[in-house]
Amino acid sequence: MALERCVTEMGMGVDVHGRDYTKAARRAVSDAIRHSSLHLFKAVGKSRDDMQITVVIGVPEPDKVDKAAVAAEMPYGTVTVETHKGGLEVPGPNGGDPIVIANAAVLVHFDMP
Repeated sequence: MALERCVTEMGMGVDVHGRDYTKAARRAVSDAIRHSSLHLFKAVGKSRDDMQITVVIGVPEPDKVDKAAVAAEMPYGTVTVETHKGGLEVPGPNGGDPIVIANAAVLVHFDMP
């Protein structure tokens, strides 16, 4: 058996006030999966609980993301969250209250023969 990526979804999330990297990351994941309805697992003899999901988050300060909170956005499967430097932090007027923009990639894998 080999782990094979079957789905890639992308999203963007924003925290406009508060500089909350976790909130922006969670919103990015929600954006990525909001329009998905995955039926393919039935076609290959798998259940939604067989999904092995890697969530990749890009934000300017990766250590500020609560990975467990981001993983909780996924309703099924076994979830791993990776954080990387990316996204944006847009300075607010006069340098205060920046806008945090996170990018997310949700990668769904199945163990396939």
